[in-house]
Amino acid sequence: MTGEDNRERPRKIVHVDMDAFYASVEQRDNPELRGVPVAVGSPAARGVVAAASYEARKFGVHSAMPSVTAQRKCPDLVFVKPRFDVYKAVSLQIRSIFAEYTPMIEPLSLDEAYLDVTENLKGMEIATEIAEEIRARIKAATGLNASAGISYNKFLAKMASDLNKPNGQAVITPKNGPAFVEQLPVKKFHGVGPATAEKMHRLAIETGADLKEKTLDFLVEHFGKSGPYFYGIARGIDNRQVRPDRVRKSVGAEDTFSADIHSYEPARDGLQSLIEKVWGYCEANEIGAKTVTLKVKYADFSQITRSKTVPSALPAIANLEEVVDMLLAPIFPPRKGIRLLGVSLSSLERRRSEATPQLQLAF
Repeated sequence: MTGEDNRERPRKIVHVDMDAFYASVEQRDNPELRGVPVAVGSPAARGVVAAASYEARKFGVHSAMPSVTAQRKCPDLVFVKPRFDVYKAVSLQIRSIFAEYTPMIEPLSLDEAYLDVTENLKGMEIATEIAEEIRARIKAATGLNASAGISYNKFLAKMASDLNKPNGQAVITPKNGPAFVEQLPVKKFHGVGPATAEKMHRLAIETGADLKEKTLDFLVEHFGKSGPYFYGIARGIDNRQVRPDRVRKSVGAEDTFSADIHSYEPARDGLQSLIEKVWGYCEANEIGAKTVTLKVKYADFSQITRSKTVPSALPAIANLEEVVDMLLAPIFPPRKGIRLLGVSLSSLERRRSEATPQLQLAF
């Protein structure tokens, strides 16, 4: 679709994001956890928070936080072991609701997805009404709350879904999209991680308005292939399509640490949330992975990668954790501090669909 077509008839994109998904499932299934600060994850010294309930978030607890830090912030925090089979089954329920409205569904993880409802199976004209109906259907079917963002492209739909969380929705129209982006701090942009935000800060780019002032050449020079994307979103433009059944060549996540890491334990802590993120993407998209790559960037910005390919797709998150542990251990003690770690999966393939009915029955 050309930019001209977009101006004639804006797309209608909905981003649906489940509220504190893993923690909310645990609170739903165990009445004793309702109203209590809950963290999904391990309380062990090496543990990390995979998800935090809204009661826990009031204390500053959030996903990817080391468990010891979370316990210090919230002494009454209750830890619950993750149950990915249950989260997967609930995710399939939610996906079946999406499919009643549109075949154009692009899952990002077990708990969020983009929907293109420009043309939809219900013949509904107003995207905000579609989002409201989907959220009500999810609540009735699963007992869980969802938030939604509605806009004319993926970037703004994603940003809108955060505006009225939890259990709310927001719309960003073509008329107010560019102004919304201009006032937004770049560190809140979807697609701008901590390392990129810090780099933008060094270049005196603090807001969307600052980003908009930079030329395309400048952004390509400093941010490479991400330059055109940043140039577009600074103007409220994002022509990426919602892609159903997309199999990427790879999926990865990385994190830059606030202080350099020198020992194994904090490095492994930092990797756990990245492992869960990439595994959640594969689960949501029915994808298996055979190659695991660990990325390590040192304090002097030199970097190494270590990979392992297994004969068949990793069957469970525990197997992925084992491979990551095996790749991580030999780099300690490191020759210098570690500033960034990343995990990526490649050799991706569709999982055989006969596993799906079993997951539904397990729910």
